[in-house]
Amino acid sequence: MIYRVRARFRKEKALEFYQKLTNGTINNQQPDGREMVASMQRAKITASGEVEWYEMCFCSTPLAHERTTVYNHYFEDLTTEPAIDYGEVKGDSFWTWLSLAIDKPV
Repeated sequence: MIYRVRARFRKEKALEFYQKLTNGTINNQQPDGREMVASMQRAKITASGEVEWYEMCFCSTPLAHERTTVYNHYFEDLTTEPAIDYGEVKGDSFWTWLSLAIDKPV
């Protein structure tokens, strides 16, 4: 199932999160690492300041494994709602923001 996900990012964790996204730590996590990295590459920072993305998950509780292993460390107030397909989110690239944030204080 595909979910539309919204959350508030813990900005002080930007460097750590970006490193784990780019050094293979998250990508190599089974069974969901590749989808998490792809989801973060698609994620957008919306006008409200939240990060929003679409993600596929087969847990009985949406993103249960993803939350316990990764997302709960970097996001707060994470919500999900079922979606028919991956949608387009309007906003600025979260991936770009992360890559720039590691070079300056957030």
